[in-house]
Amino acid sequence: MKLLNVENISKSYTEKRLFDQISFSITNNERIGIIGINGTGKSTLLKVIAGIEELDSGQITNSKDYTITYLAQQPEFIENNTVLEQVFHGETPLIKVLKEYEEMMFLLENTATTDKIQSELYAVQQKMDVMNAWEANSNAKAVLTKLGIHDFSARVGELSGGQKKRIALAQSLIQTPDLLILDEPTNHLDFETITWLEDYLSKYNGALLLVTHDRYFLDRVSNRILEIDKGQIYSYQGNYAAFLEAKAMRMEQELASEQKLQNLYRKELAWMRRGAKARTTKQKARIQRFEEIEDKSQVSQSEKLDLSLSGSRLGKKVFELNHISKSFDEKCLINDFTYIVKPKDRIGIVGKNGSGKSTLLNILVEEINIDSGHIEIGQTVKIGYYTQENKDMDLSKRMIEYIKESAEAIHTNDGKLVSAAQMLERFLFPMNSHGTPIHKLSGGERRRLYLLKILMTEPNVLLMDEPTNDLDTETLTVLEDYLDDFPGVVITVSHDRYFLDKVVDQLLVFGENGTINGYIGLYSEYLEQAMIKQDEPVKKEIPQVPIKEEKSKKKKLSYNEQREWDEIEDKIAAQEDVCNKLLQEIDLAGSDYQKAQRLTLEHEQENKVLEQLMDRWTELSDIVESM
Repeated sequence: MKLLNVENISKSYTEKRLFDQISFSITNNERIGIIGINGTGKSTLLKVIAGIEELDSGQITNSKDYTITYLAQQPEFIENNTVLEQVFHGETPLIKVLKEYEEMMFLLENTATTDKIQSELYAVQQKMDVMNAWEANSNAKAVLTKLGIHDFSARVGELSGGQKKRIALAQSLIQTPDLLILDEPTNHLDFETITWLEDYLSKYNGALLLVTHDRYFLDRVSNRILEIDKGQIYSYQGNYAAFLEAKAMRMEQELASEQKLQNLYRKELAWMRRGAKARTTKQKARIQRFEEIEDKSQVSQSEKLDLSLSGSRLGKKVFELNHISKSFDEKCLINDFTYIVKPKDRIGIVGKNGSGKSTLLNILVEEINIDSGHIEIGQTVKIGYYTQENKDMDLSKRMIEYIKESAEAIHTNDGKLVSAAQMLERFLFPMNSHGTPIHKLSGGERRRLYLLKILMTEPNVLLMDEPTNDLDTETLTVLEDYLDDFPGVVITVSHDRYFLDKVVDQLLVFGENGTINGYIGLYSEYLEQAMIKQDEPVKKEIPQVPIKEEKSKKKKLSYNEQREWDEIEDKIAAQEDVCNKLLQEIDLAGSDYQKAQRLTLEHEQENKVLEQLMDRWTELSDIVESM
């Protein structure tokens, strides 16, 4: 049994405390997603566990010969390496022997063969036999192909940022560590690749620890969620959907506690206002208690992200595109495209990387000129353009200065005037941080700040290019809610299925040779239909096989199955509670390794029971649906 224990670890960045004496364990076959607002330390926690950053206090212990592979959000590359050399770059014995093999094959193909080369190749092949590296070599090329990389001899420095990220992902996936750590693995991946990655990780034998903004991906891959909140960590058994349910219950409980705290705060405030004539020990203690309650009250009130901002008035004309075309280096991205954008439209732009999606947005904001055709823009149109880069963000400026560049104050939907400082607080930047230089913020915090600056301009047309990249799930949830009530037009480029399903109701689908097709409906519905169309030619080639009568589906439940169906959901819920309690006990075991190992074994057994119940629920559910 292999186990990693995190015991009472703490970490600060500059003056900010990211997490404070948190503890948890990671067991075999756990697929853990980490959730938290940008700046809470999600990526830092991954680096600490991977051994890249040091702890302030606490310790991380693991089983003997425990191995960890880490995929950074911004991986480092050797620009002169070929794709295969980069994938095989590393210090593990498997990676070393694979690299030796590729070097020997290169010598055989490009130099005169000698007895020495043949002898060295034979020695490398023997090593590969012992380590079963042949499978790893073919697996590396298969993984690269699935990730859309076909030229294995291409130089890394000549590839795009998206292609480089895919190579780094392949480099992580071909290894077989006990713990695979992935930081935003779905960035730059299209739907087909994300679907393949979901399936690949579902069959992975080791433990998985990941940070991702893709909530569908998180829901389908994870079986446990760790939430970082105010320096503490909370564990939830199950996927993202189970987390949302459990988090809602926790927030309800906290709200009840908050109401009690507010009542106590009012009483203490009244006492403080009356004044304390004699400073006795008892009164000093009470003053201290008041200050603690006041601090808690202020934190709970400020840490609520609010995006209820108004927009400028929008007339009837927005964009009218008439037979527009655009090419780069003889590659046609947009070919004779005509389209009318109407008030209140919610449009998602989808397609493969490099197909021209961002180009269309840049055309709409007149940053790129079209080759032919004509565009009319309404006189009342006021565009807010949220780009992939934090455009024109001066990292030396302080946050409050940067926001005031857009506006000193802004109107909310209810007509109130809110200052730039108040808006920063609503965006989870406390008052004491407003003077912080932007270069000290995390990548996610910079994106949140950049989003606020765009919205502070009070636009009536929002253009967004991959808005879900680097934003945390909580910010995305509130952004989606804001866009739902936004009175203007939303046009967004995104690969995020969850975000598109919630925000848009029509699509512009970029295809080959500059074709753009419209689709009315949800992105998930479009993907399902596209998959069906891809499968149709294959289905026609398969001969019809008569269905044997004895294998046909059951039409109804037996008496015993009906009783089982009536009770199974309660059994699943009870079994989930058992698994959850065991996880909590494992976390509390701390440095008692033997106890943690015993509890881990027990958790694995109980988890198998839970999986059997879920499988049985699926079987019975299929029968019920067929009825």
